[in-house]
Amino acid sequence: MDTEANKSVPVNNDNATTNNDARNFDRMSVASSDSNATLLRSKISTLLRSRSSRNSRRTSDVSVLESVSSSERNGSALVPVREKKTQPKGWNTIVSIVLVEAKGLPGPLDDGSSHNLYCKFRLGSESFKSKGAPNAPHPEWRERFSLHLHKDHLLRLSLWDKGKQKNFMGSAVVDLAALEKERTHEIWQELDDGFGTVHFSVTLCTVRNSADSFNSQLADGVVKAKHTISDLKSDWKLVGQLYVKVTGAKGLSGKPNTYCILEVDNERVQTHSCRASSEPSWDKSYVFNVYDVTSTLDLKIYDSSIVAALRTETLGRVSIPLLRISNGESRWYALKGRNLRDGAKGNCPRVQLEMTMFWNPVKATVRLLRPKEVKHIKKPPKFDLALVYSNMQFVRDTFTCLYQLNEQYKGLFEWENQELCFVALVGWLLFWLYFRLWATPLLLLLPFFYFYVTQPSYQQDRSTVRYSNNGDENPEPSDNDKTEKGLTSKIQGLPEMTLTITGGVEYSVSLAERLYNLASFKVPFLSVITMIFLIISSFAFYTIPINYMMMAFGIFKFSRKYINPEWRQNNDLLDFLSRVPDNEILKNWKELNVPEPLIRRQASYKRSTSDSSS
Repeated sequence: MDTEANKSVPVNNDNATTNNDARNFDRMSVASSDSNATLLRSKISTLLRSRSSRNSRRTSDVSVLESVSSSERNGSALVPVREKKTQPKGWNTIVSIVLVEAKGLPGPLDDGSSHNLYCKFRLGSESFKSKGAPNAPHPEWRERFSLHLHKDHLLRLSLWDKGKQKNFMGSAVVDLAALEKERTHEIWQELDDGFGTVHFSVTLCTVRNSADSFNSQLADGVVKAKHTISDLKSDWKLVGQLYVKVTGAKGLSGKPNTYCILEVDNERVQTHSCRASSEPSWDKSYVFNVYDVTSTLDLKIYDSSIVAALRTETLGRVSIPLLRISNGESRWYALKGRNLRDGAKGNCPRVQLEMTMFWNPVKATVRLLRPKEVKHIKKPPKFDLALVYSNMQFVRDTFTCLYQLNEQYKGLFEWENQELCFVALVGWLLFWLYFRLWATPLLLLLPFFYFYVTQPSYQQDRSTVRYSNNGDENPEPSDNDKTEKGLTSKIQGLPEMTLTITGGVEYSVSLAERLYNLASFKVPFLSVITMIFLIISSFAFYTIPINYMMMAFGIFKFSRKYINPEWRQNNDLLDFLSRVPDNEILKNWKELNVPEPLIRRQASYKRSTSDSSS
């Protein structure tokens, strides 16, 4: 082929001239058309420029896919696919915010309309508007919501007053980048453009699995040194710190997308979600500030699916007192149901936790004498028929026990059991012979010593829940459930219970009313007698030691049966109060106006009409 191309071909001169003229004509036609095409090209370029920008991302994706397909052919690593899996979403942190209250706000405008305060929070492209609260210097919302943390770390809040018009109250900006993740931060934020402060808590929870951040501190003993007994210079409100590692769970019902919520007082964190597994593994660690050692760690496991989120039911939960934690021990805790009495559904569902708590005993003791921390968000009370029945049963049993104790107290002075009565009399005399006021706290120690000796395992009072071994997901009923009365027996015993409770309550109210009427001279004779008796008693206590007076009182009560064999056991103080009327008796004693006879009223009416006519 190359030899044929290199061969020379003879050409005539006339043909060459004709070809040159044709080339010149083509050049002239192209030059004339260039000027007309320039305008058209500029219009088309503007249209294509916008289209190219929209297709740039699409072409890049196509190039990535082409590179992936070529790499698959060549057997190389799929690098672009890994980069796509690392960030399937634009966020990896949930910002949980609890809006609590506000203080120091100016009063509302006096325009004759009702005013409501509400807050707006904005993080990136997401925003939240709180519910309205009455405009007051100290409004409360107590509302929880969640936002997602993107590239923008600035949380913007604004306070608004809504009446006839919407008025701006102030705003503030919080930099979330300065806050530590997996911790709850209590913030009192002052408003920049107004007056007052807003109280809210912020928790940044990472929803991707991450490595522990404080294992090195535990190993080095840095945290333990902060909460020794000798360290009394730091914040006295902070008693200690709790470190919790959530390893995983087993035996859950089905294969849900599970995540955990851990809560200690007002601190609340959330783990990432594990996909479709009955044995999820979170392997996450958290830190909680401890302000009260008597608090509990509440753990709840939820299903992140849409159907389960609508039902708001837990897969299991457990409540662990902080004082029962064994440091460094990794153990399994049985999950309970909604009422924290029975086991949760599943094949022996349980969760594995490892906890360590460091706390200062001196600060914890002082903190016990302060008011307990109030939770920001509380569940609204609801009517529970079973709870009402159990409370009524408890009140009934209390009144019955008090009645039996009173009968046994009266029986001591009847000398029916002479040995027991003699021992009681001797014990009473010896007690008041050697009793001193400083020994009163020692007497209160007696029940503590009794239970300490009879119940040596008081430190580990942990109840367990038994599950069936036949693969059934429902737990076996406990002994209390087996002996529980049926609905029919409860209904039959309800009248008796109601009468007992009503009688006890009426008696207590009647005693309180009688004491008030005695002091307010509703019956002057009884009030004067009481005043004279109190004056004589005060003089007797001043002159005679109380020990001898109580010994004489005991001898009088025990010998009364022999002095007067026909004497009936009674309580002198209650017998005296029974003479004082209560409010119901006073209403019955109230006098009415005496009505005039009918004839006399007619005569007086005629006399009045005649006088008016004259």
